[in-house]
Amino acid sequence: MTAFEFPIRIYWEDTDAGGIVFYANYLKFFERARTEWLRALGIHQRTLREQSGGMFVVADAALKYLRPARLDDELVVTAQLQEAGRAGMVLAQQAFLIEPGTAARTLLCEGTIRAGWVDAQTMKPARIPSDILQKLHP
Repeated sequence: MTAFEFPIRIYWEDTDAGGIVFYANYLKFFERARTEWLRALGIHQRTLREQSGGMFVVADAALKYLRPARLDDELVVTAQLQEAGRAGMVLAQQAFLIEPGTAARTLLCEGTIRAGWVDAQTMKPARIPSDILQKLHP
């Protein structure tokens, strides 16, 4: 299965005092890529919550930082489903620097994100609706 790709540009707000992307911002970048991946599958999170009463929540995140991104860098952030079960899914995600003037990519950060499905009212684990599971496995 091909990884979904989402472009990100680095702005001042993304960097720390040293001009390097603050490490926690990679979690934000990964979240945006996952949200857009779901949207590309026809799964809109607000509509999903309103219609099904459930939602995905991150249960676990493990990241490895390899190289820094800096102001004005252009990144591509990927999201690739590794597994999906009745109550959750695991995604592999990566952030790549697009080298200026080339199509070359340098891996900056990679991680594994486990998201569970919960009832939006009680926040208790629940089963992913079958129509959503079908969309996750095209």
